[in-house]
Amino acid sequence: MRTRVKICGITRIEDAQFAVDAGVDAIGLVFYEKSPRFVTNTQAAEISQLVPAFVSRVALFKDAEKQMINTVLQQVEIDLIQFHGGESADFCEQFGRPYIKALGMKTAEYDANYLVASAEKYQSAKALLLDAHAPGEAGGTGETFDWTSIATINKPVVLAGGLTADNVKQAIEIVRPYAVDVSSGVESSPGIKDKEKVTAFMQQLV
Repeated sequence: MRTRVKICGITRIEDAQFAVDAGVDAIGLVFYEKSPRFVTNTQAAEISQLVPAFVSRVALFKDAEKQMINTVLQQVEIDLIQFHGGESADFCEQFGRPYIKALGMKTAEYDANYLVASAEKYQSAKALLLDAHAPGEAGGTGETFDWTSIATINKPVVLAGGLTADNVKQAIEIVRPYAVDVSSGVESSPGIKDKEKVTAFMQQLV
C-alpha cells in the first residue's frame, strides 16, 4: 500500500496548488495563533476552495475553544480535524467530523503503554499522529524522535516530526505508517513551502 502524504502548515494558495500538483493526499491548515503557520478563516477559506476532489483539507487546532472551532467549520470547507493539544475523546467527537489525534512522543516517560493506552482512549479517531514534540506542546519543531520505539497498535499511524526528503524513506521502512505528515521539512521559511523540496519529498514515496 502506498504511504499517504499530508503537507501541513499551508498558508498560501500557490503552495496549496503545487502541493496538489505534486500528488499529496491532504493539506493542513493551522488554526493555532501561536504558530508561525497560522491562517485566518479568510485565508483558509480561499485555500480550501481550490483544493480538488480526493485531496483532504485538514484543520489543525490546539486546545481551542469549542465556539472557535465551530466558527472555522462554518466558514471553511474542512474534511478532517486534527487535534494537537490535550483534548479529550469526548471533546474531539462533538463536532460531527472525522478526526485524528496528535500525540507528543518526546518524553522520558514514553513507553509502549503510552501509545497503546492512547489508542484505547481515542478509539473514535481515524488515526493517531505521532509527532516529535513533548506532550502538550506544539508541533512543527523540525525534530525527529526514536522511530524504533513505536509500539504496534490497531489503528492507522501518521508519522510526523522532522521528516525531509533525506530521511522519509528510512522512516517509512522502520515505522510502516499509514501516512506521513511534513511541514518544516519542505519549507524555505516558516509557512512558506519550497516547490523543489516538496517535489523531492514526494519523489521519495514513489
